[in-house]
Amino acid sequence: MRTVTAAAALALLAIAPLAAQTPPRTPAPRPGRGQPPATAPAAAAQPAPPAAGTAAATPASDPRITEIVAAVSAQRIEADIRRLVGFGTRHTLSDTLSATRGIGAARRWVKAEFERIGAACGGCLKVLYVSDTVGPTPRIPQRTLVVSVIAIQRGTTDTSRYVLMSGDIDSRISDAQNATDSSPGANDNASGLAGTLEAARVLTRYRFNGNIVYAALSAEEQGLNGGQIVARHAQQRGWRITGVLNNDMIGNVQGIDGQIENSTARVFSDGTPPTETEQERARRRLTGGEVDRVSRQLARYVDRTADRYVPGLDVWMIYRLDRFGRGGHHRPFADLGYPAVRIMETHENYSRQHQNVRVENGVAYGDVLEGVDFNYAAKLTALNAATLAALSWAPAPPRTVRLGGAGQPAAVLTWAAPEDSANVAGYRVYWRRTDSPMWDFSRDVGLATRHVFTGYIVDNNFLGVASVRREGDESVVGFPGGYR
Repeated sequence: MRTVTAAAALALLAIAPLAAQTPPRTPAPRPGRGQPPATAPAAAAQPAPPAAGTAAATPASDPRITEIVAAVSAQRIEADIRRLVGFGTRHTLSDTLSATRGIGAARRWVKAEFERIGAACGGCLKVLYVSDTVGPTPRIPQRTLVVSVIAIQRGTTDTSRYVLMSGDIDSRISDAQNATDSSPGANDNASGLAGTLEAARVLTRYRFNGNIVYAALSAEEQGLNGGQIVARHAQQRGWRITGVLNNDMIGNVQGIDGQIENSTARVFSDGTPPTETEQERARRRLTGGEVDRVSRQLARYVDRTADRYVPGLDVWMIYRLDRFGRGGHHRPFADLGYPAVRIMETHENYSRQHQNVRVENGVAYGDVLEGVDFNYAAKLTALNAATLAALSWAPAPPRTVRLGGAGQPAAVLTWAAPEDSANVAGYRVYWRRTDSPMWDFSRDVGLATRHVFTGYIVDNNFLGVASVRREGDESVVGFPGGYR
């Protein structure tokens, strides 16, 4: 056995953190992707990690979030989906006066349900209608009052910061203008709305630093009108939104391609926000970051949350705003520069979307209850609830993140403390190669707001920084160029 001197021991301690760096993440195979060849070429060597700073251990899981995931009930989600289907149609232009049928009855029930949830937590929810008049438009031919329902769970310390989970109330069949015939909308989108209600039931048992908004949006099928109205509502009131999770179709496990699978979810995110200024665009061309703006960082956060807290669920990040040529209620928020993603099922069945209920040539069409897997909807709801909790307990992301080091043998990362700096126990810097989809390495750097990576060439890698709470919850990574 080799004898280690005191001096040698100190030297080992000095380099030990480098060995403890967070290891690279190996992506899981995704559905529809070809398998690698039996003999694959050797992977390219990772660049040497920066030689400065203190290595970070893998963040510990928050036991409260583990409890939240376990508390999500597939049975309650099923009951809510059945209740929503029971309104016959929830078309935006359907009956608003009936107590049992149409969009009016549906939204009044949703509001009453949020109020019941709020009563159970001692009045912790503020429930309100958010509405505006829309039309005429191609899908809303006459002036129509579009009414959404939101429930706000107030935070305790950072009361201007918000995260939002949404599902939409409305449904449709083959004819987008048909407001009278049966339109069950079991998966599109009673599933997402039921998930939003269930997340509220579970999360209102806890208190968070930031605010959580649970939103039941209207007129998604008529042009994302409810999302636009609520996004403007948020902007006009100066909400600092650090995350929008749009849930639209979270219950189907059998795809139109015949695949049946319940262990993955897709998360869609925009790469570059439409609010980018000409100055920001010019800077991005020189520094990079086309896949690193606010919504993409939120998508990575959702992915990490699934890995940490939701057993049997792998996130497939889709580098698109939404499905090819299509849109969802997170878009109006992204259009205003807010971080916004869509969480949904991996496998879609187009025979069950926007279809009259019928059987043709042996094929069953229509968005009916039989097409919803309630356990899968619960799994995706748990992912949402875990993400909302982690974001709301964590501090806000660092502000005004900047990176320097062009033409230098060192990279310099600087940032400003977030608005709720009293909730910050330290910062964690992240880095990865430019062609890696995830933050592969991290290191804790204490409460400093400047970190120098000595001997590190900035050209081949991206860097960012997150705020960390004493209990271990951390923010979305702030990427150089600012977090808006």
